[in-house]
Amino acid sequence: MAQVTVLVNGRNYTLACEDGEEEHLTALATFIDSRVAELGRSVGQVGDARLMLMASLVVADELAVANERVEELEQEIEQIKQGNPANGQAVSGTDAFAEIVESAAQRIEDIAARLL
Repeated sequence: MAQVTVLVNGRNYTLACEDGEEEHLTALATFIDSRVAELGRSVGQVGDARLMLMASLVVADELAVANERVEELEQEIEQIKQGNPANGQAVSGTDAFAEIVESAAQRIEDIAARLL
């Protein structure tokens, strides 16, 4: 089991992780640190524990919205596979299918951009 030390809100935390996951854990901590800093600038000094809780709730909310959108896109894909597109238009041919897939990919990229 590996250990990695991360910096969040000016404090070092030593965490255990699976071997090879150190870089990923560090990236996650950097993301959380940026959200905590952003939140700290907007709400001021509210204490470390409350600030961490608020940042966690913001990230959890964003994740919930992203998960809902992923479910919607998965349902749209399933409808397309069954020949019943969500927008009610008939889908025929490779070009139409490619256009739908490109549209879904763009929406997924938009969601990912909001998470970063």
